[in-house]
Amino acid sequence: MVKASLLIMVVLTVLISIGLRWREDRVAAPRAARAPRPGWVALQKRKLNRWMTAATLAAVTTMLVLGGLHWLRVWQG
Repeated sequence: MVKASLLIMVVLTVLISIGLRWREDRVAAPRAARAPRPGWVALQKRKLNRWMTAATLAAVTTMLVLGGLHWLRVWQG
């Protein structure tokens, strides 16, 4: 079960990160013409923030899903 939860967390982290990047690109497109391009450090901070957010959401989702499955098994047995 530990291997399954780790695999689920990794897959969800990557998928959520892709979704967050897509959302950032869509929201930032209209503002791109006005604002100057951020520096390298700002870009790395944004990338780290995106991955940390994705990992947090993946961990919470995994705990809710696997915890829910556990309690379903407890209530049935």
